[in-house]
Amino acid sequence: MHTELNPGNGNEIDHYGTNGWTVVSVTGDVDLCSSPTIRDAVIRLVDEGHRHFVLDLCQVPFLDSMGLGMIVAITKRIRAHAGSLLLTCTDHRVRKVFKAGGLHSVYAFHDSVSEATRHAPHGSGLAGWPRSRV
Repeated sequence: MHTELNPGNGNEIDHYGTNGWTVVSVTGDVDLCSSPTIRDAVIRLVDEGHRHFVLDLCQVPFLDSMGLGMIVAITKRIRAHAGSLLLTCTDHRVRKVFKAGGLHSVYAFHDSVSEATRHAPHGSGLAGWPRSRV
């Protein structure tokens, strides 16, 4: 079941569950204007009891520093609730923002939601966050 989290603001944000993961899909730019809405949607889901997330950025053509900061903020919130977060993104320009911010090595990136959700979540994947991945 897909549930749209924020209809009508220029971005599409929806969520659905698969294999124990809550997938939050974002379509459109993740920037100064959209970041607060995305953050609030994820926080609402955490407050409802969701713990293990895939943030699907495959339909995001642009991510700025506010978007990156929002992802760090939701990571901290998810971590505080013993959850985990994976990212899906194939756009090299979006991944470049993570590299520029020094965060590319601390997140697990996947090329698709099906790849990210192949295995059910286990434990608190963010317990040691932030950490460098080898």
